[in-house]
Amino acid sequence: MVVIILASTVLTAQATFTLYVMLYTWDQSEVDRLTRAREPFSPPSLSFTAIVPARHEEAVIATTIDRIVHSNYPRELLQVLVVCSADDTETIAAASDKIRSLAGEGANVDLVVFHDAPVNKPHGLNCALAHAAHRVVTVFDAEDEVHPEIFNVVNTIMCAEHVRVVQAGVQLMNYRSNWYSTFNVLEYFFWFKSRLHYQAKRGSIPLGGNTVFIDRDLLADIGGWDEHNRAEGANLGLRLSGMGAPVRVVYDDRYVTKEETPPTLSQFIRQRTRWSQGFMQTLRKGTWKKMPTRQQRFLALYTLAFPHVQVALAIYVPISLATMLVLKAPMVLVMLSFLPVLAMAAHFLTSVVGLYEFADAHGLKARPGTVVKMALTWFPYQFVLGYAAVRALRRHLAGADDWEKTQHVGAHRTVTETTETAEAAEHVA
Repeated sequence: MVVIILASTVLTAQATFTLYVMLYTWDQSEVDRLTRAREPFSPPSLSFTAIVPARHEEAVIATTIDRIVHSNYPRELLQVLVVCSADDTETIAAASDKIRSLAGEGANVDLVVFHDAPVNKPHGLNCALAHAAHRVVTVFDAEDEVHPEIFNVVNTIMCAEHVRVVQAGVQLMNYRSNWYSTFNVLEYFFWFKSRLHYQAKRGSIPLGGNTVFIDRDLLADIGGWDEHNRAEGANLGLRLSGMGAPVRVVYDDRYVTKEETPPTLSQFIRQRTRWSQGFMQTLRKGTWKKMPTRQQRFLALYTLAFPHVQVALAIYVPISLATMLVLKAPMVLVMLSFLPVLAMAAHFLTSVVGLYEFADAHGLKARPGTVVKMALTWFPYQFVLGYAAVRALRRHLAGADDWEKTQHVGAHRTVTETTETAEAAEHVA
């Protein structure tokens, strides 16, 4: 009984806090203002090196290179580095073909090929960092749909506010591709639009894996990315927080970098396993303990321990339901054991509201059928997250160090093209 009461209390407190940070931006008018890009844009002055790590991305890499190169920013202030492992001949060939086709346009694009281990994203980033020639380094994933104004957005913020780290918005788009994609899309929506603002304000922020802009000298001072961490962005952000570097977060729906949910459930589980294992690695390494304030350390601990909470939830929810339906227990105990479930219901209702706001912001249409699907798949999705966390814990304890790659098919580009076509049709009409 004591165990149930303690677990219920802890999980309810955790769920309540998570709900608070999901809604943080909407509750703070000043923070809501910071989510939007500063306009009008300042004249271009900062130079950028965009690193694009790619592995088995021959299907999408050419389009991504093209979008970055043709951003609305002076060519002389923009360098693009595509980085691949030597064994990935298909991606190297696709990237090389695209680079040759851009040769006559004055684009500054190079291919960086590494031959040593480990074959993973952070090692590739560090290899490319040695070739970075411009003042600000940013990362885009191989499938990213980069907004043409993103460099103007960041140049304006960095120049006006004198910050050295900017995390811009990333948004999954294909919310109707399969049963889990809606929840995955909304996780990104609340994470970048709200939660990261809370963590940045308190100086303990896990950065995203892309669309983060960092002063090159600052990045060099901290030693680049941890090559053995599967959540290299989150790890880097907490290390920067530990050295006192403020992070400016901007999530403006108009300028987000668009991505896709993993195309299959197994791919989604692998991706979530990798992230959870990275959080576990960072938690165990303990660099977060060097943060100067207790509040920073506590928030870092809470963030990094979240996969363990998901493991606990995966175990706790069936026990809670069994307590209600099968076991004879005092009413007070039954009610206490059900509190985390009620908190999860509040999360679900918040997600439904978020769905309509996300759809409206991106010119999409949220349908009642999607809400029904969400209601039917809410608990299965939580169990999938719990399973991925359990899988990550097992791999972490076993010392598994292979990098589980996520497949990309460009589903987000289909969503964007459909939306742009519909907007054009409405404009003509």
